[in-house]
Parts: sequence; structure tokens; C-alpha cells
Amino acid sequence: MTLYHTFSTQEEIEQEYNPRLSVENVEEHVNWYSSESKRVIREYSNMSGVAYGPTRAEILDIYPADNESAPVHIFFHGGYWHSFYSKDFAFVAEGLVRNDIAAVLVNYALCPSVTIDEIVRQSSAAVAWTYNNAESFGGNPDKITVSGHSAGGHLAGMMMSVSWGNDYGLPQNLIKGFLPISGLFDLAPFPHSWLQPKLRLTTEQVQRNSPVLLKPACNAPVVVAVGDEESGEFHRQSEIYAAFLQKHGIDAKYMPVEGKNHFSVVDDFLGEGGDFCKIIIDWSQ
Repeated sequence: MTLYHTFSTQEEIEQEYNPRLSVENVEEHVNWYSSESKRVIREYSNMSGVAYGPTRAEILDIYPADNESAPVHIFFHGGYWHSFYSKDFAFVAEGLVRNDIAAVLVNYALCPSVTIDEIVRQSSAAVAWTYNNAESFGGNPDKITVSGHSAGGHLAGMMMSVSWGNDYGLPQNLIKGFLPISGLFDLAPFPHSWLQPKLRLTTEQVQRNSPVLLKPACNAPVVVAVGDEESGEFHRQSEIYAAFLQKHGIDAKYMPVEGKNHFSVVDDFLGEGGDFCKIIIDWSQ
């Protein structure tokens, strides 16, 4: 019996979707995230724990740019919806701030304490808060872009289908560019995976929260990035999502990143920033 796509067993799904099985020295990458994030928190001005919602998890870490009315970039962290916090990815702010872009790192509640439905709701609330309050930290609400890594890439994709006008009374085109990195756009494999005890996904939740099944509600450009050393399924999901967006008239590109695996792909945001930062700068003009 086929569980998902061409996979008949949980082990086959895990081999493709659990990067810890295919990347050597995973703990070194995780420790690197931690050490670089601690350095960035020390070295760059920031406002941590800024509330965007009523629960303790609904907070932002904001890294203002030096210039007034700066473009704003919102980043959603990964961790398969059940691990990590915004502070663990503070290093993402460095390349943005050095290019005069304010960085907003979103923290959200984790499964199984909440559902993925609730994580998506919190994510959209964080974007709405940022638009309404950008000027309070020197940001320009008319120049907001979004990215996310892994599960955060999924959340970035989900922001494309939010009805900003109906749900929040905001401009439907408030996000000027989307950069999902190593994202998950079809959640159908995960009820059959090692993650299910934490995610507790139902069929209805999969359908509501799979970006590849949801008609885009905006027309901003999208770059769907993935490390070229990632598994075939991470590439396939990125390719089909880019193709799905193109069919809906979106300027979407599939972008393999040479020499990068699932964990190292986000180091593009360090220092002066690499190709990801250049894409965000172009969208922020």
C-alpha cells in the first residue's frame, strides 16, 4: 500500500524528510546556529520579546536598521513545527541589518501544545503586527518581505494565501516578496511519519495547511530555494510549488543553492549577506 507519493513505509518517508539522517555532523550545525546567534544578539542592537499576540509564545525579536523608513524582512524559523525558537536563528538578522534592512524574527507556539492551524494563525498575526507597527522601530510598512527555513518555509508559503483585507483590514499586497527556503509545501507525508505523535495532523489540517493546495491571494514574486545537497523530496516539493505558483500567474522561481545542505543553506544570511540578501534587497527597492 502506498502511503504517500511513491513511499510505502514510514522508514522510506523518514529517509527523505528527516535531514538528520542524510547530513553528517548535524549537532555541529545546530551548535553553530546557537553560537552565531548568541554573537549576533551581543553585537547588534535588538528588541527581544516584543508581543504580537496574547500568549507567551507570540513574540518577535526585532533588529532595527540604522536608516529611517528601512525595508523590513520577516523570518520564520524551522524545526518541523515542534522545536527551536526565534532566538535560535538570530544570526539571520546580520546580513539583513548590514544591508540596511530591519529584521523581524517570529517566535510561535510549538506542536503538540498547539496545532499547525494555530501556528499559521500566529504567523499571519505576526505579519499584521509588523505592518501596523513597523514605523515604531524605523521600518517602512510598504516594504515588507518574508522568508522562512524548513517548517518556516512552509509558513512563508502559507502567508501567500492569507486574505489580509478580509482578515485584518490590511492591503492585500502588503508583502512584496516571498523566499521559502527548504520548505514543505505538501503536508500529506507527515501523518505517516515519525513526526505524527507531535504534529497530530488530520486530513483536514493537511488540506488547509498545504500551500501547494491553496490558491495564492497575492501576486508578489517568489523564489523557492533549496540546498542542492538536500534530498530528492525536498527538491521535488520546491519544484512542484514553484510550478504551482507559475500556473497561477505568479513570478516564481525554483532556486537550488550550490554546495548547501538542509542546515548550511541559511548561512547565506551571515556577514554581509549572500544571494538571499540580494534577492530581498531587489524586492525592497
